[in-house]
Amino acid sequence: MKLKDFSYHLPEELIAQHPSAQRDASRLLVLNKKEGEITDNFFSSLPDFLMPGDVLVINDSKVIPARLFGKKQTGANVEILLLAKKNGTEKNQTWEVLLKPAKRIRINDVISVEDNCAAKVIDRISVKKWLLEFNAPSGWENFINRFGQAPLPPYIRRKKAPTQNNDDKERYQTIYARNPGSVAAPTAGLHFSKSVLQALQAKNIRIAPITLHVGAGTFMPIETETVEEHAMEKEFYEISASSADLINNARRIVAVGTTSTRTLESATNSKGQVETRSGFTNLFIYPGYKFKKVEALITNFHLPESSLFLLVCAFAGKDFIDKAYNHAIENAYRFYSYGDCMLIT
Repeated sequence: MKLKDFSYHLPEELIAQHPSAQRDASRLLVLNKKEGEITDNFFSSLPDFLMPGDVLVINDSKVIPARLFGKKQTGANVEILLLAKKNGTEKNQTWEVLLKPAKRIRINDVISVEDNCAAKVIDRISVKKWLLEFNAPSGWENFINRFGQAPLPPYIRRKKAPTQNNDDKERYQTIYARNPGSVAAPTAGLHFSKSVLQALQAKNIRIAPITLHVGAGTFMPIETETVEEHAMEKEFYEISASSADLINNARRIVAVGTTSTRTLESATNSKGQVETRSGFTNLFIYPGYKFKKVEALITNFHLPESSLFLLVCAFAGKDFIDKAYNHAIENAYRFYSYGDCMLIT
């Protein structure tokens, strides 16, 4: 399959720069695959479309404040995006990172960050990835929580303002986030509010938390001309025994987001049962994939030619997704991380 066949045109003004004033005030486009129907609604009405015995599978990974800003010894500005911790102590840690700009970065360069923190370049892992050793005199946790910013995707534009940074730290995070480790938000979960969760509970719709730490592979563009040539990067996931039991005894499995979907499909055995498991997955879901466990999906609107868009096309069919996206564009839905969402049943 040609990657270019999974493109579409989106007017720039539909890219959401900020979340909705209230989490559950986002719009919800409801897609019925069997009937081929599309219905406009709001996320606050989600419980109306689910039934007792359904189980919502949520990703409880917590986004870390992974974006840092520093200066090289030459005075040049450098943006650092933390990807994965390799090792470390209370004050010294080694991280795999992305650097921007990276053209003139050299091994042994030292990048000065806030609070007298110094980051030494100790290795180049690949064309895009580097290994940095941080020395944070006031302690790493204190440093990153004070000076790290929400790792917003590049299409969300921000000035370097502390008040905006604090807003994004709260809103670029689900209300049920528990386990730190993601460098991008599982965005389908951003719409959930306490009132929606309470309404689901009152209707006997259970919630099963699982964890997948979202890595750089989720938001990095596909660079191969054909879909099949692309390889996903590995991401850590974990499913507890209690969640596996809930999932395996559900009336219907509703995955909240592509990350929950990939985790469930990775952990389902040949008998159709989700196993208690932790490990890494690089499962790439694209049209032609046969789903083993997920029966309904809550998901945001995704970038063209992205692995996320390909997953949604695999789940609902490309023609139906094209129809839904055209409807969303014509009706001025808000797109991408801070945008509106779909329920596909």
